[in-house]
Amino acid sequence: MHHEASVIVDRGQYQDAVTPWEQEAWRTAALGWVADELAARGLRATGHWEVRLRPWSVLVRVPVEGRDDVWFKANPPASAFEGALTAALARWVPEHVLEPLAVDADHGWSLLPDGGELFRNVLNREAVDPRAWEDLLRQYAGMQHTLIPHAREIEKLGVPSARTTALPDVFDRLVEENSALQSDERRRLAELRPLLVEWCTELAAVGIADSLDHSDLHDGQLFNPEPGRFTFFDWGDAAVSHPFCSLLVPAQRACARYGPDVLPRLRDAYLEPWTGAGRTTAELRRAVSLAWRLGALGRACSWGRLFPAASGGADAAGAAKSARWLLELFNDPPV
Repeated sequence: MHHEASVIVDRGQYQDAVTPWEQEAWRTAALGWVADELAARGLRATGHWEVRLRPWSVLVRVPVEGRDDVWFKANPPASAFEGALTAALARWVPEHVLEPLAVDADHGWSLLPDGGELFRNVLNREAVDPRAWEDLLRQYAGMQHTLIPHAREIEKLGVPSARTTALPDVFDRLVEENSALQSDERRRLAELRPLLVEWCTELAAVGIADSLDHSDLHDGQLFNPEPGRFTFFDWGDAAVSHPFCSLLVPAQRACARYGPDVLPRLRDAYLEPWTGAGRTTAELRRAVSLAWRLGALGRACSWGRLFPAASGGADAAGAAKSARWLLELFNDPPV
């Protein structure tokens, strides 16, 4: 492929990551697909292609003549649904997401427009009032609320089902398959299980239906194209689960930046779209507390969604991170 000479590769801290990028036939097919999809829209790639390789994705920034850059993303088999999910979200909640230029669901490939500035870059450049996080959580929760009727369709796209009542089964599978847990940790987790079942039963009884859980909604997975407006992307860790499980990651990131005092306001901003329907504030806050703890299961799951590695390094690192999240189940939530 004529672009090979002008490709810049970034492996970050994952120098040994094994991705399909290493295979010439795959590379030729993927970059050819990008060129074909651009050509079908009267567009042409130019300049240096920047490639970002991680154990969970191949991301290529492609400069295009006469317009903003586009992005090619390849997912591993366990998150190959991302392109199809992104396309579906663009139909259902277009104001909150990117609309892909093209998707190849069979290969787990998508071609995405530039989403504007990352929220992380805005945060690193200027002092941002914590109320911006309240806005983004309100918008995100509103989107989840809108998506409730689509939960079955989302599962049919291949998005993993981790419904509130089935979370004990998810827990069992995670513990059983994890190679990094010590025997005493396994024993403690086994003893915790009856309590986990109670949490799930209590959370389900609040009556908030399962919806899309991003599972990793941090400032690097959000575009902030203009003040007060947020675009949510990077759905490779998503599941259909209790929507409130999503609060864990953004709230932790905001607290790391501003201190724990912002947490009550972030929680209440997130809860605004869920009020009414006869639910009390106390019930909703209790549900957030339960879902905060159970959100650790979604994070533990996501470390299983890596490219099938030729070496065991990435798998071992993933198992260790997954184990660490499982052990978070013992910690009392700060909300």
